[in-house]
Amino acid sequence: MWAYASLGHSSPELFDAISDTAIKKLDAFNSQEIANTLWSYASVGHFSPELFDAISHTALEKLDTFSSQEIANTMWAYATVEHSSPKLFDAILSEATEKLDDFNSQEIANTLWA
Repeated sequence: MWAYASLGHSSPELFDAISDTAIKKLDAFNSQEIANTLWSYASVGHFSPELFDAISHTALEKLDTFSSQEIANTMWAYATVEHSSPKLFDAILSEATEKLDDFNSQEIANTLWA
C-alpha cells in the first residue's frame, strides 16, 4: 500500500481487499504499521470508513507507543479523509501534549492542521 500511495497510484479493488484483511489482523499491527496504513489510504484518497473505525479502536489501545510522527500522520490521515473519531482525537491530544517536545515543526503543523 505504501508503494501505491507513494507513487500516487490508486487501486480501489486492492485497497478494498486489503482493508477487509487488515481489519481482521489489526491487533497484530504496531504503531508504525497503523500510521502507515492510514497514511496510504488518505494519500490515494481511498476512504474506507470500516477500516478507519476499526483502527481508531486499535490505536486507542496502543497510543502510548506512537511516536510524534505517527501521531501527526494519524491525525493528518483522519483529517484528509474527513473521518471523525472524537474518542481517538481526545486521546491523541493528551498523548501529543505529553510528547510535544518530540515533535518537529512539520509534525506540529500537520497535527494542528488536522
